[in-house]
Amino acid sequence: MPEIVKDHKQELNGAILVLIGAILFSAKAVVVKLTYQFPLGALTSLFFRMFFAFPFLLWIAYREEKKEGTVRITKSEWVSVILMGIVGYYLASLFDFIGLQYITAGLERIILFVYPTLVVLLSFLFLKTKIHAREMFSLLLTYTGVGIAYSQDLKISDAKDVTLGAFFILLSALTYAIYLMGSGKIIPKLGAQRYTAYALTISSIVVFLHFLFFGNWKELHQPLEFYALAFFMGTMNTVLPAIFVSEGIKRVGSKAAAIIGSVGPMSTLFLAYWFLGETITLLHIFGTIFVLSGVFLISQKKKPNAEVT
Repeated sequence: MPEIVKDHKQELNGAILVLIGAILFSAKAVVVKLTYQFPLGALTSLFFRMFFAFPFLLWIAYREEKKEGTVRITKSEWVSVILMGIVGYYLASLFDFIGLQYITAGLERIILFVYPTLVVLLSFLFLKTKIHAREMFSLLLTYTGVGIAYSQDLKISDAKDVTLGAFFILLSALTYAIYLMGSGKIIPKLGAQRYTAYALTISSIVVFLHFLFFGNWKELHQPLEFYALAFFMGTMNTVLPAIFVSEGIKRVGSKAAAIIGSVGPMSTLFLAYWFLGETITLLHIFGTIFVLSGVFLISQKKKPNAEVT
């Protein structure tokens, strides 16, 4: 009996960790939009996110490396980690931050959440993996939901801005899907938290180099309120949820985590309403439900790794 109670408590704690992690991850879009109230561009906002996250990422990477029984990373694996860090976190984050300049945080999260369906499509195109009837239905549900949400934003925002922003967010989801496909074999060997810490650390360095050569240095000077937001984004919306979701998955498993994590897009809608004054319509909610349903059906077959973008 004590073992059953202990297991139940562990699963409950895991579910809470995943839930908090998913909400914090999804709140990132809202915080990014808040940083755009200050005079800066996407690259500067991203730079500060990674600047404040970087010390914690180094600490996590060091801690994971010093764990007993840690497997040594080979040269070919380092190449994979570096490439996937650039594609999955640098490019995906850059496209995401650019897109958020043009569209609402709610629509961003809905579009970004389709990345599991893009894994299915990429596998079909490049790996010749068959798409079965259930997956076809999932794709139909997902992209119908995106279309509903997109059409609603067209009514309340400039059509060109919405289309451009949606394009960049879709690119973000696509690059993250490529990351998942390229990381699938190496993550089980290195461990999700260790791999993620290295990939994010590498992406941070690339962001720093990008800003060094192409950034607007004048934008580094901002009011104190901005630095507080950027610190929150780098820690509470990046590092902390990565740890929470990783630890939560250990306790409840990836399938349960996928179900719990689906609260993310819906939470973004309401957080964006409260903090940004974004409009929520019934069609937004229906579109989100369609997307969640489609992604959930696909995720039951093969659950991608936890999201950090």
